[in-house]
Amino acid sequence: MAGRCVVEFRVYPRSVAMSSRSFDEFAGRVNQEIALSEWLLVTQERVNEFARVTDDPDWMHIDVERARRGPVGHTIAQGFLTLSLLLHFSRQGNYLPKDVDYAFNYGLNRVRWLAPVAVGARIRNRTVLKAVTRRGASNYLVTTLNTVEVDGSERPAMIAEWLGLVHSAGQDSSVS
Repeated sequence: MAGRCVVEFRVYPRSVAMSSRSFDEFAGRVNQEIALSEWLLVTQERVNEFARVTDDPDWMHIDVERARRGPVGHTIAQGFLTLSLLLHFSRQGNYLPKDVDYAFNYGLNRVRWLAPVAVGARIRNRTVLKAVTRRGASNYLVTTLNTVEVDGSERPAMIAEWLGLVHSAGQDSSVS
């Protein structure tokens, strides 16, 4: 329907392993993988909708016929679509411990798109905890390294260092 936007939210239940981990245990996992998402199929419908909401009607993304004759040979997902899917993957990974009250997106230190994501490809995200830094009494800056992989490819589609500001009122003082 024109003019209507239907938003579907998925709620991912906290796994037993994740919900039992304290913030201290979480912070102790620096330089370790903390999440690996499930594969997500990148559909033409998703790419078209992203193009619509971001006013990015580039033919490489939405014109299947022209893209077949283009430099890649098929339509590809927008780089910013791939980046925005980190939200989906992080919710799915559910890696923040239960004693985190809330978290804010704090930004990105570095993003690199290394390979295009073909429409019809499956992607997933691998998350490594890079740092946990105290920012006040109960606030912590969490830095993760996110590698978006393409099924069947050795080269990742994207690597992004993502920052989150989390509040954990139940946290003790052992994290510096």
